[in-house]
Amino acid sequence: MNSPKIGSIAGFSAPAVAIICILLAIGTYPAFSWTNNALSDLGVVSGVTQWLFNGGLCVAGGLVLIFAIFGLHHYVNKTWTGRLGSWIFGVAAVMLVLIGIFNESFVPVHFMVAVTFFILVPTALVILTDNFYQTRQYTIAGFTATIAIIAALPWILQFTWPYVSNVAIPETISALSISAWTIGLSTKIHNPKQNTSNPASKVSNC
Repeated sequence: MNSPKIGSIAGFSAPAVAIICILLAIGTYPAFSWTNNALSDLGVVSGVTQWLFNGGLCVAGGLVLIFAIFGLHHYVNKTWTGRLGSWIFGVAAVMLVLIGIFNESFVPVHFMVAVTFFILVPTALVILTDNFYQTRQYTIAGFTATIAIIAALPWILQFTWPYVSNVAIPETISALSISAWTIGLSTKIHNPKQNTSNPASKVSNC
């Protein structure tokens, strides 16, 4: 199995692992409130809840890193914006792992890595949008730009016009949009026919 295939499989798997583990963690903690809690509150609930949540984030983050290195980078590395965007997305994956390792008990490290994650992903997507536009992949460029907006907007609204008392909802909206993008790109990378016709192959390094 070649590297892009490995990367795409990791890209498919990461959202599934994260979503399943988070939902299971919520299921083990009936007191969880979508409006009054942060998702990371699950990471400090003793017992199986914290293991499901923190472990799920660590595994998902590792899978996203594999996707970024072996799948995304391979697909977009013909332009400098592609290389930069994939690198930033990989750093964001490391931040996701660190969110699971440094739970809310680690102050202020947890806050710093969580904020860094939610800043880096939209930043990477904006940069990658330029790559897809340069390589004339206009549908993917539009999709990526849309996801970048959806991933960032809940946070912009929360900090300018708070619509919930805590951040579980903006976290979830942002995370689901990122998951949708990862699955979408993994689908593109996994299809050999799409890869061989990738317009990026015709673009020289900038």
